[in-house]
Amino acid sequence: MIVVFGSLNVDVMIAVEHLPLPGETVLGPGYQLTAGGKGGNQALAAARAGAEVKMIGCIGGDPLAETALADLRAAGVDLTTLTTVADPTGLAAICVDKLGENHVVVASGANRQTRAAQFPDALLGPKTLIVLQMEVPLPENWSLIRRAKEKGARILLNAAPAAAIPADVLGLLDWLIVNENEAKQIAAGLDLKTDDARAAAQALAKAHGVTVIVTLGAAGAAAYLGKGGGLSVGALPIQPVDTVGAGDSFVGGFAAATDRGHDLAEALRYATIGGALACLKPGAQPSLPLLAAIEARLADLPAVSTI
Repeated sequence: MIVVFGSLNVDVMIAVEHLPLPGETVLGPGYQLTAGGKGGNQALAAARAGAEVKMIGCIGGDPLAETALADLRAAGVDLTTLTTVADPTGLAAICVDKLGENHVVVASGANRQTRAAQFPDALLGPKTLIVLQMEVPLPENWSLIRRAKEKGARILLNAAPAAAIPADVLGLLDWLIVNENEAKQIAAGLDLKTDDARAAAQALAKAHGVTVIVTLGAAGAAAYLGKGGGLSVGALPIQPVDTVGAGDSFVGGFAAATDRGHDLAEALRYATIGGALACLKPGAQPSLPLLAAIEARLADLPAVSTI
């Protein structure tokens, strides 16, 4: 089972000709309200990719809460461990330009009240794969990771948005998933400074004994093992419409494939295709692909190579 500990938002999506510069007002033709939040997105991505998923987090007691949860309910994600708090449901304002690039501003709202104590001890153990991100209070992440490691759970941290991670916490992870900027920022915070994302990921893996996976956009993804060596996979050729949700689709697809028992190489393939397919539709959760769609494109992906 996959248990996602993380954020739940509603996204306000606005299509624009170009992303605004500081002080600039850009007009869009309209807006769309969709479910989002990195935790919710990754839970839905994993469920659509065939996994049994439970979501732990916080929502507000407001009308936006139903929008935030509707797609998760429809996909069969277990929401019985969610907590309703006084703060409003999280909200993200997202501008997407005609090339599919985006600006995102998040009002955390109820996500600030998410606590590691919400995670029941009964769900901790070797059969559980815990997925975390960085949109809830970080001390709660670190507390849960330390507790989960003691119980033998498998732990995947998506360090997005990037922030400092304690060195001892990195050593407790099974997988760390980052994009290029996140890899460099986290490595720099641990005095592993480099201007190259691949080198940063490799340095993190070697220094802390964790498998570090770095997504590389049109160049695919690479995984570096704590014991040395790694794997690289190319990208699925696509013309992106909207890159919002691509990283979350990658994480959810990787977690689902891993939880089904696939090895690292095959999980990377599922994740890479899931991330690419999420770029073909606007919005975060509306774009997340089903397992059948991912498997239909496996033959189109370049082979995994060792590095």
